[in-house]
Amino acid sequence: MIAILKAAHIIALSIWCAGLILLPVLLHIYGRRAEVRTQAGYSEFRWLTHYSYTVVITPAAVIAVAVGTVLIFALEILDAWMLAKLVAVCAMVLLHAWLGHLIVQAGEGRGMYATPRAGLSLLALVPLIGLVLWLVLAKPAFEDAAALLPAFLLEPRGNQIPARFDPL
Repeated sequence: MIAILKAAHIIALSIWCAGLILLPVLLHIYGRRAEVRTQAGYSEFRWLTHYSYTVVITPAAVIAVAVGTVLIFALEILDAWMLAKLVAVCAMVLLHAWLGHLIVQAGEGRGMYATPRAGLSLLALVPLIGLVLWLVLAKPAFEDAAALLPAFLLEPRGNQIPARFDPL
């Protein structure tokens, strides 16, 4: 069962990451063609961006995050590298939402909206995807990094956990 979940997670993550790289390039290159100035070209551009975002890329993102969450609990992974991976995935989700916003603006602007250059969003996306891949494959130990934190962050404060947050 774990192997099936891992395979589903990897497939969905691959589709999501490929889509995150495709969308800015699609908006920048395809959306600035002269054919998009015609009604037929504009309709094709709008359909292509909306369809790829809503039917392919977003469901892949939801599946990747959902199956990844199930895997965290199934394998009981509570390491520091997993927390770092989750932070990087959260940044990918924010960029995913921003790209959706750009698609809506480009679709409703009809040539009056200039999409940002693809390189700007790719400068953030590609390192994030690489960071997630590195964290999963290397599983680095962050104990040395924890030693760099100030001492007061590593010591208990002597307070009890509020009852509403204590599951026991």
